[in-house]
Amino acid sequence: MPRLRPAMTALLPLMLIAGCTVGPDFKKPAAPDVASYTAPQEPAAAPGGQRLQAGADIPAQWWRLFQSEALDQLVRQALDASPTLEEARARLRQATEDLNAETGGRTLPSVDANLSAARKKVDPAAYGVPVAVQPPPFTLYNASIDVSYTLDVFGGNRRALEGMAAQLDYQAHELQAARMSLAANVVTAAIKQADLSERLAASHDLLAAQIRQQDIMAQRVAAGGVSQADLRNQELLVAQTRATLPPLEQQLSQVSHQLAVYLGQPPAALQSAPLRLSDLTLPADVPTGIPSALTRQRPDILAAEALWHKASADVGVATANQYPQFTLTASFGSQRTRAGELTDGVNVWNLGLGLVQPLFRGGELRARKRSAEAAYDAASAAYQQTVLDGFRQVADALRAVQTDGDAFQAYDDAWRRAADAERIAQGRYQAGGISHLSLLDSQRQLLNTRIARTQADAARYADTAALLQALGGGWWNEAEK
Repeated sequence: MPRLRPAMTALLPLMLIAGCTVGPDFKKPAAPDVASYTAPQEPAAAPGGQRLQAGADIPAQWWRLFQSEALDQLVRQALDASPTLEEARARLRQATEDLNAETGGRTLPSVDANLSAARKKVDPAAYGVPVAVQPPPFTLYNASIDVSYTLDVFGGNRRALEGMAAQLDYQAHELQAARMSLAANVVTAAIKQADLSERLAASHDLLAAQIRQQDIMAQRVAAGGVSQADLRNQELLVAQTRATLPPLEQQLSQVSHQLAVYLGQPPAALQSAPLRLSDLTLPADVPTGIPSALTRQRPDILAAEALWHKASADVGVATANQYPQFTLTASFGSQRTRAGELTDGVNVWNLGLGLVQPLFRGGELRARKRSAEAAYDAASAAYQQTVLDGFRQVADALRAVQTDGDAFQAYDDAWRRAADAERIAQGRYQAGGISHLSLLDSQRQLLNTRIARTQADAARYADTAALLQALGGGWWNEAEK
């Protein structure tokens, strides 16, 4: 111990300043001073019976607001089986283990055990010791414990671990973003599938009615009641309606295939029948949260903040690399010429302190610090842009929900009027009061308004889901597992 005291005295000042950490200290950005998502301030109600509940929190399983057990099962199946989520979980585990590895390597001494045997031949004359008889070769056995520890005097290791912890936060938020996006994609695909199914069914119904009308007209042509031109016009209408079916069938197949992929299945394995819009209930109360809390709720904003935090830590690492690095080393063990004597006691040891101070690197270290500072500024700007995009998406979704009700009411009124007009036109045409062209016009209007009404109805559901997704998806309300 008396021999070790001078070395410990020399290390004491380094230990006292080990709390110094160079580089900027990252601070979480303050919540934005935002009172509403849109200007002017969004109303408390949207047309069509939906109420926008300002300040109300979004439930974790927000898709259950549509009150559809079938939809809930689809989302749950996707969350359980999606390869996209499995990839995100694996990346989170990887980031966790990377941080664990670096924490152990940077904060604790490295201790290694060495055991070796070497055959040696020593010439005493090489050391200025003349001998008459050269000593024979011998075997030297060595068993030792080596300890090495780099003192984190300027906080480079702490900044590196801070950056890796921020990277871990980023992967956690990416997982939440993937879960939120997957749930929203499943809901949107199911709604679109229901929309296309109903539009396709409506087109088939109209085609069947038109074919029946065509058959009647063919009989009347044979009886001399109508002209060939009227029959040709009806055949043209039938052909036009039939031509609308393949694109709808293709779109329905594509969205069904995409839904199967969301569920972690090949397209051929999807067995569930498409939902119907009537199976869903449009949420009467839509929570919109608090605008100032959006930056603490959207996973993409939190992920951008984590990258900004990592960039801040990288500046500290680049700064610390310009300062001296102190490494403490120690070793103790046994060296013997017989293997059986290795356990007789310690006969060799050493204790050392190493210093490495960069003197000339061609400007590399200063350039790397400037590069890290530029990356920090870029991450800050990226965060600000992500926040703005988040508010824009919520504002867009809010306006869509507000206008969807008006659009659906208008299309619903138009469809009802078109249906009444088509029935009246059928009666008048049978009585000879209008031409066949007038009847064809009423049928076209009925087709167009029925399809438009279905699309407007589906838009209400899809845009409500988009709003709940844009608000963050309620992941923070999930029960602890």
